[in-house]
Amino acid sequence: MSATLSIAFIGTGVMGRSMASHLLNAGHSLHVFNRTKDKALSLVQAGATWHDSAGEAASVADVVITMLGFPKDVEETYLGPGGIVERAKKGALLIDMTTSSPILAKRISDAAAQKGLEALDAPVSGGDIGAREARLVIMTGGSPSAFESAKPIFEKIGKNISLLGPAGAGQHCKMANQISVAVGMVAWCEALAYAKKAGLDPNAVHQSISGGAAGSWALTNLAPRALNEDFAPGFYVKHILKDMRIALESAAEMGLQLKGLETARALYDRVAEKGWEDNGTQALYRFYTSL
Repeated sequence: MSATLSIAFIGTGVMGRSMASHLLNAGHSLHVFNRTKDKALSLVQAGATWHDSAGEAASVADVVITMLGFPKDVEETYLGPGGIVERAKKGALLIDMTTSSPILAKRISDAAAQKGLEALDAPVSGGDIGAREARLVIMTGGSPSAFESAKPIFEKIGKNISLLGPAGAGQHCKMANQISVAVGMVAWCEALAYAKKAGLDPNAVHQSISGGAAGSWALTNLAPRALNEDFAPGFYVKHILKDMRIALESAAEMGLQLKGLETARALYDRVAEKGWEDNGTQALYRFYTSL
C-alpha cells in the first residue's frame, strides 16, 4: 500500500477518537462515522470527512478500521445490509479493532474474502492512556500478507504489535488479556480495601506495593484514580462485562472452566447493579469500599 491512504475510521469514542487522530496527523485522508456525531466533531474540525453511515465511509477507503462497543455492533456494521463488507472497495483492507467474538471474526474474514477483501481482527489493550500516547498493544489475527499491509498503520497507534495466527487469533489473544485484566482488578481492589479496613493509608500502601511483586499496569494506572474517587471511564464497566462474557463463552466451547474469571464476572455484575456500568473499571474499588 502507498504511504498515504484513504482510511475510514468507524467508532470515535474514548479510544477510537485518539487512534483516528494519530492517523490523521500522519497525513492520511480520514473518513469518519460514529453513531453519536458529536464524538467525531473534533476529528472533522481537524480535517476528517464526515459520512452518514459506516458503509458510506467504507466505500471511499483503502483501509477500513472499526472500534466499536459490542459484538452485535460489529456484526451489524460489517455484515448488515449496506454495511462495510457490502460497500467496501474491492481490494480494501478491513481491520476490526473492537474486542469481539473470535467466531464472529472468522465469519467476517470469510465474508470479506468472498468479496475480494482482506480482513484482520486486531483488538487492542492499553485503555484511553495507551490510545492517547499511541502505545497500544495490538493483537492480530489474519493472513501474514494483510498483517504486513496493516503494520505501518498499526505503528502509528501502537508499540507492541503481533500476528498471533489466522482469523480469530487476535480475539483469542485479547480474551487471554482480558482474563488477566479482570482477575487482576479483583486482586488490587481487595488489597487496597484490606489496607483501608486495617486502618492504613491506602495511598501509602499503594506506594509500597505497586513497585514490587504485586505490581501491575492496573495497580499503577487505575488504583490512583480509584483512590482519588475518579471513576471516569478509560474502559467502561459495561465493556469489561462484555469481554468476560465472551471469554467465558469461548472457554466453555473449549471445555475449560475459569473459576477466577467467574468470580470477577459476579463482582462486576454487582457493580453494574449499583448503576455504575458507565464508570471506569476502577469502580470495582468503589464497590468494595461501599460494603
